[in-house]
Amino acid sequence: MVTREDLEKKEYINLSSLAAKSAESKGRALQEEKCQVRTEFQRDRDRIIHSKSFRRLMHKTQVFLAPEGDHFRTRLTHTIEVSQIARTIARGLGLNEDLTEAIALGHDLGHTPFGHSGETILNNIHPGGFKHNVQSLRVVEVLEGSKGKFGMNLTAEVKDGIVNHTGPVRPFTLEGQIVKFSDRIAYINHDIDDALRSKVIELCDLPEECLDVLGNSHRERINTLVMDIIVNSDNRDMIAMGDSCQEQMDKLRNYMFENVYHNEKVKRHEDLHRVEIIISSLYDYYLDHPEYLPQERQELIEEYGIAEVVKDHVAGMTDRYALNIYNEIFIPKGWK
Repeated sequence: MVTREDLEKKEYINLSSLAAKSAESKGRALQEEKCQVRTEFQRDRDRIIHSKSFRRLMHKTQVFLAPEGDHFRTRLTHTIEVSQIARTIARGLGLNEDLTEAIALGHDLGHTPFGHSGETILNNIHPGGFKHNVQSLRVVEVLEGSKGKFGMNLTAEVKDGIVNHTGPVRPFTLEGQIVKFSDRIAYINHDIDDALRSKVIELCDLPEECLDVLGNSHRERINTLVMDIIVNSDNRDMIAMGDSCQEQMDKLRNYMFENVYHNEKVKRHEDLHRVEIIISSLYDYYLDHPEYLPQERQELIEEYGIAEVVKDHVAGMTDRYALNIYNEIFIPKGWK
């Protein structure tokens, strides 16, 4: 039998001296008996994969609201692509793949239904605002649990990588920094792919200088960016991208915001209005009727307050569940 101790020893032999070692983890908020055959980071990865929050990502919007077609990305496929890119970079640098994968798989657990449109609306109506990375941390610390316990009790390294995968703070592990880059690499490139498929843009519309540096195809651009990070981060105590690739990736991102993310074909005003009505109506309804919240959510009201718990419930909904609950509550039966 290959034991956890065997795996921990292999990390010291096979990984870079800069890699996070599972045996040296900062640990969990609540001390637990360790697994016989899995390292601490492997255990975290498995907890995330088996969570309800992870499964719900399958039915949460990435960019396109209610797309017609089976090949458009969802929040779950985005997460899987981030994980693949991040693991490749970690492997190339001799860093901890298990930690990298755990962070990548958990980074978007707190995303709202209807993508960033839903996040914007919840941010506007909830006291104190809403950020999906902060909510992802709340999911793993409080909301997602088993056997009557709240939270997954993940390691400090995984939680830090999740909450800091976006925003100004740099994760304290190189593995977390890899996920921060990988998230942006993934969404820029797969959103281009989806935009081309939907005819919102044509390949010739993309900035020519960006394609000259990064590549004309989806696979070429990802390979260029991944290799650039590996070359520029090798034997360094910080994950970095070269100036040229960083500049062109930023230009592509700006192009996507101007021509895709705010494009009427992608997010029609009437659809955005419907999303706003659905999320704000459900939020207000549960504020007024907390007795209709799931029992496990009601148990949190005394500690966290009704507004925080209602925000948790609405943010955790999938697109179709939010639509179904809205119809059930607000649409007269004879109109359905």
